[in-house]
Amino acid sequence: MTDRTHHRLDISAGLASVAVAGILVALKLWALAATGALSVAASLADSALDLMVSAMGLMAIVYAARPPDEDHSFGHSSAEDLAALAQSVFITVSACVIGWAAIRRLLGDTPVVLNAEGRGVAVMAISIMLTLALVAWQRSVARRTGSRVVAADQLHYMGDLLPAFGAILSLAVAGTLGLYSIDSVVALGAAAWLLVGAARIGKGAWDALMDRQADPEVIAGIEELARGWPGVHGFHDLKTRMAGRRIFVNIHIELDGGQTLREAHDIGAGLRRAIMDRYPQADVIIHKDVARPAAG
Repeated sequence: MTDRTHHRLDISAGLASVAVAGILVALKLWALAATGALSVAASLADSALDLMVSAMGLMAIVYAARPPDEDHSFGHSSAEDLAALAQSVFITVSACVIGWAAIRRLLGDTPVVLNAEGRGVAVMAISIMLTLALVAWQRSVARRTGSRVVAADQLHYMGDLLPAFGAILSLAVAGTLGLYSIDSVVALGAAAWLLVGAARIGKGAWDALMDRQADPEVIAGIEELARGWPGVHGFHDLKTRMAGRRIFVNIHIELDGGQTLREAHDIGAGLRRAIMDRYPQADVIIHKDVARPAAG
């Protein structure tokens, strides 16, 4: 599968994510107006954040796919991390607002009565079905292209199912048992869930912007390839860093100083291709050093 095909699939997943998020925001706005339920408001805020996250993710996919230029020698993949960091801040603020509103309702003297619970349940059920369909498509695309952005968006939408189920629970209990306080409790739980997700997204983006090294499994895999590659007598100064979906790899390999330049080049090029075949999102630079003679 070519890079262009990968890019088209990633774009299709991004467009689907934006479309679903927009539909869910419209449906939940109507449900909130009809029910006045904080749990629906929490789910609405989550979907609004999804719309923003999906739109920023789509823009990041498009921008990060641009090739390196004079001003960005290593490409534009860090745009994904900048977008994710901004998203985490916005999610944190929204979660705090929802949580504070839920606490005020719980501590208030006048209980809040919900309305049109059946309509709210219907809207939340539709949102769950749309979300499940989107997750299935994102999972298929991520498996075929290896896109970390699409895979992360899929995990995010999987997490969104919890507030949706919570809203259905609170509306059903309020409608049948009259326990309207359950709505605020569910909203608090949804706010906590948003904070956890924001922390996870923010940490990943911050680590990438601070040039954190690749996952230990990736580093171990590169070491395994270099250690067993024909013609390589050793390696050192293996350095990696993350930027969006890209893994930047620098490694020094030790070669026989008596061989020709072409032979040395072929060994290095073969190892580079092997690393990129195993990790398609890797950008690899290999430095060739003369191996030290074995101690006699």
